[in-house]
Amino acid sequence: MTKAAHALPPTLAPRGLQRDAAAGYVGCGPTKFDEMVRDGRMPQPKRIDGRKVWDRMALDMAFEALPDADEPANDWDKRLGLA
Repeated sequence: MTKAAHALPPTLAPRGLQRDAAAGYVGCGPTKFDEMVRDGRMPQPKRIDGRKVWDRMALDMAFEALPDADEPANDWDKRLGLA
């Protein structure tokens, strides 16, 4: 755990997440997460100097926009080959 993470109270989630943590936060592995970032289903990262960090709130919004399991695929998903 990073020094910055230790500075947070245990009840306060960090705002910025590294790639593996961001993938786990939305319930997938890093490879699937990378695919979702590339195709636009997940947001692009922020940059802190040379590090890539995903905004937890942007992940929440992107996750909410994902279709539910019982929703039919939309035309955009079909064009991207996701359905």
